[in-house]
Amino acid sequence: MAIRCVYTDLDGTLLGKGASLFRTAEGDFTLLAARALEACHRAGAEVVIKSGRRRAQVMEDARLIGQSSYIFEVGAAMVVDGETTFLTGDFQPSDGESVHDQIAATGAPELLLSRYDGRLEYHAPFHREREVSHVFRGLVDAGEANELLAAEGHSGLRLVDNGEIGPGTHTFHLIPAGVSKARAVAAHMRARGYAREECIGVGDSAEDLDVADVVGRLFLVANAVAGDTSRFANVERTEGAMSEGFYEAVIRSLAES
Repeated sequence: MAIRCVYTDLDGTLLGKGASLFRTAEGDFTLLAARALEACHRAGAEVVIKSGRRRAQVMEDARLIGQSSYIFEVGAAMVVDGETTFLTGDFQPSDGESVHDQIAATGAPELLLSRYDGRLEYHAPFHREREVSHVFRGLVDAGEANELLAAEGHSGLRLVDNGEIGPGTHTFHLIPAGVSKARAVAAHMRARGYAREECIGVGDSAEDLDVADVVGRLFLVANAVAGDTSRFANVERTEGAMSEGFYEAVIRSLAES
């Protein structure tokens, strides 16, 4: 069956060192990611970014690669041909108050920063101007943090590990409990009328791994730190890291479809 859509993470996946489309994981110049995008275009396959970045950043990246759909803030919302849909459940922007503001008002961000003082901090300056998620950097066990949130009355929220950004340092997003990249990908698939077998995902984090539940094939690039993959029969690892791995995933999928 022909591939109709590729859902890809940005940092550590489509982008190489320094968040560049034209660099490998080691920083060497490469056109492989661009060639993979060209191959998608020639095959008629849409490319949808699914990122933890805020809307303005993802919008510009989607525009740069010529795509009209994208998913931002770890699946909190998606844009399809200019129309925005928030996938945040009971948390919805209203009367000038963003979901980000509503999460702040719960006291959950302060709880996490206090409990994990010295191990977790806001991911400055990328924590600013966000509509939904509170984004941190550091190294904590997300499962343990979520047990803490539930015990303190914040079961409507969860902390998501969105991957490694440096040795011993990950990014984490505090989001409504029902938000996920997988849910956003599934919502986009419904909006476009794509079948599961017509879609692939590419990523480098545990949050990307969960997308395997809704797409035909999920590729983890070689640099991925994504936990246990044994529960999935449709997950593959690429030999290449970052942009080279993205190229490998796309070309292999298109050739075998």
